[in-house]
Amino acid sequence: MATNSDGARNTKYVTMISGDGFEFVVLREACLLSPTIKGMLRGSFSEAKTGRCVFPEITGPVLEKVVEYLYYYHKNVNVPYVPDMEIPVELCLVLLEAADYFQLDKQMT
Repeated sequence: MATNSDGARNTKYVTMISGDGFEFVVLREACLLSPTIKGMLRGSFSEAKTGRCVFPEITGPVLEKVVEYLYYYHKNVNVPYVPDMEIPVELCLVLLEAADYFQLDKQMT
């Protein structure tokens, strides 16, 4: 693993872990779309040193949809027409809360 001058590891992937123990290995580029995750992966935070981000309040199914969105947005950022993602009705409210937590609404510039 390469390290930069402040000792943080610059790996290609980040492991995102839900409160119920599900782990998702995600491209760092996709993770950095979230200002929340970007902040966790910088400086002297343990997440920056280990490349592992734990989200104790977020369940596996919700984190899975967040990861799916990060990849979806990363892949389609410069595409003029992108169809909507399929979101199960029963996850709508918690996904809205997760989007707020990850500050994903601020990324739509």
